[in-house]
Amino acid sequence: MGKAIVAEAMARQAVSFVLGAATALTLVMLVQYRAPAEGLSSAWTHGQISRSRSSDEQYHRHNETARTVHQAPSVSGDDHDLHQADTILKGVEEAEEFRGLAVAVSRAAMDDRTVIITCVNQAWVAPGSLLDLFLESFRIGDGTARLLPHVLVVTMDPAAHARCLAVHRHCYQHTIPGINLDFFGPEEWLDLVWSKLKLQRRILELGYGFLFTDVDVMWLRDPFKHVTAYADMTISSDNYFGDPDYIDNLPNTGFFHMKPNRRTIAMTKLWHESRSSYPGLNEQPVFNVIKTRLVAELGVRLRYLDPVHMGGFCSYGKDLGKIVTMHANCCVGLSKKMRDLRGVLDDWRNYTMLPSWEKHRAEWTVPGACIK
Repeated sequence: MGKAIVAEAMARQAVSFVLGAATALTLVMLVQYRAPAEGLSSAWTHGQISRSRSSDEQYHRHNETARTVHQAPSVSGDDHDLHQADTILKGVEEAEEFRGLAVAVSRAAMDDRTVIITCVNQAWVAPGSLLDLFLESFRIGDGTARLLPHVLVVTMDPAAHARCLAVHRHCYQHTIPGINLDFFGPEEWLDLVWSKLKLQRRILELGYGFLFTDVDVMWLRDPFKHVTAYADMTISSDNYFGDPDYIDNLPNTGFFHMKPNRRTIAMTKLWHESRSSYPGLNEQPVFNVIKTRLVAELGVRLRYLDPVHMGGFCSYGKDLGKIVTMHANCCVGLSKKMRDLRGVLDDWRNYTMLPSWEKHRAEWTVPGACIK
């Protein structure tokens, strides 16, 4: 009888222990599950992001961003260790300048961590202006509509940002320290132009590749089909001599692709630092001067795009069956750009409506206002 009582007591103690342990484990799991969601609200207050998403998607995006900022992003090949914390967080001033960029890029990026970037100011985003034509080209292009969700529009002033939010899903306002938007002279314009390069380097440091495109480039087909895995930088050309590896092709920095690795990060850093050696010049002529040095000293793999595919008003292919993008370069004046870019889209629409046996007859009617 005594043994039975002892056995029953021990059994009750065992049951109590198991129930208590299960309760404690359940509470721990609930706390761990809720912690990221509670931290999410403060994370979303930084940066200028264009739209809200479901709570589940926000949860996963928040975790992805946390890994991006606080850990070295994983990069394939021998560059896996290029992103250390000290290359990502570079002081209070830069953190303020790029606040919210990691989140904005992660939301717009493709599965392979590539994002399409363009930069705009107030004049370029007015209704009916360059941004509207740029976005329209994606919608009417051949296979380009699927790329539009991966375009991050970087706005350079509050008015441009407000307009961007009204027409596009991914907008990021880039705050440039020291620039007075109320007084915008030639030096301020140069600061604005060079700031794009600094932002591009930051994106590389975060472990993302990018295709930068000026907003006056019309996307008619998918340009990624012409970007090779070999090249660190693939760039359009104003004067192309037939060989994509010929270093003396004349580059156009209004359309180029970069992979994230040590060479491209070092390259963009040296490129930006070279500004002081060439006062008064923007980033394109400076790149043309130092490109041989970048290849020789840093081992940068540079490749040019054929204007037959990536055309511009300086040089473009006559065959609409091969054209991929059309850039309003070699053109000064917003009104002239607008007139000829509308003509580009009109020519493209006419081409796409032709029966297949008539398409080879299609011709460009532009540029007309830009180049006469």
